[in-house]
Amino acid sequence: MLTFFLMAQPQGQDAGGNPIVSFLIMFGPLIAIMYFMIIRPQQKRAKQHQALVSAVKKGDRIVTSAGIHGTVNDIDETTVTVTIAANTHVTFDKSSIGHVLSN
Repeated sequence: MLTFFLMAQPQGQDAGGNPIVSFLIMFGPLIAIMYFMIIRPQQKRAKQHQALVSAVKKGDRIVTSAGIHGTVNDIDETTVTVTIAANTHVTFDKSSIGHVLSN
């Protein structure tokens, strides 16, 4: 892509500056916009999800990312055991917790 901009300079004239500087001036704001509209909100959501997962305790009603509703029966370092029906316990990764319904 950089070669396209280097070739697009007028022939026979001095472009009047470093092509790298003009490239950064053109794409610097685009990169900043992408950071503030895509990357930063995603990082914020990841932090919120991590806080939600770390706050889950035994007895909380949760919904997994797959849509399974249940009550937390046991919590491990990386897994959570959820009771989805009488005498039916399923073990999930903690990262699969979608949201907490109630305490």
